[in-house]
Amino acid sequence: MTRIIKLQIQKKMTLKDLLKRFTPDKEKILRGNSIRFFSNYLHDPHIWHFHRRSVATGAGIGIFCAFIPLPIQTISAIALAILFRVNLPISILFSLVSNPLTIPFIFLSSYKAGLMILGIEGSNIEQIIHSNATIFEWFSNKFIHIWEPFVIGCFALGLICAVLTYLLIRLIWRFATIKKWDGRRKNKHIL
Repeated sequence: MTRIIKLQIQKKMTLKDLLKRFTPDKEKILRGNSIRFFSNYLHDPHIWHFHRRSVATGAGIGIFCAFIPLPIQTISAIALAILFRVNLPISILFSLVSNPLTIPFIFLSSYKAGLMILGIEGSNIEQIIHSNATIFEWFSNKFIHIWEPFVIGCFALGLICAVLTYLLIRLIWRFATIKKWDGRRKNKHIL
């Protein structure tokens, strides 16, 4: 009896449990309006599995899609998760990195990264942001000058952040697994 109690007390939340706790469940995702387009593809069990490769690749896809400069981040994360058969909830969760609080920082850093990649001088960002033009005038007069470094920067930073996210999750998962194995070995020797 005391052996069972010891094992229950020592159980800690694993990385897998933590990710499952914060990701939307299958039923909630299936009820969403944006996913109905993909309903024929949602029966693949691979997109619902929580294992190291699936979670890490899904997170990388979600981060990459977060850098897409159009409001299609979640839909593109869903499509790519289905295409590559990786964890769909994780892909959706990580695509939400781009939100109204983070988009200005993501887009500004993408623009500056694009300028560096192309090796060109950028225009004063304050002039671009604080113009008194209408949206149509802004896109026809201002955006025409910044779109190329902006898009290239979004792609480059998205790719870099996706690879780093993938590697970081694989590394954290591996260390958590090793720690879990060591804990099991120690428990075997104690009991």
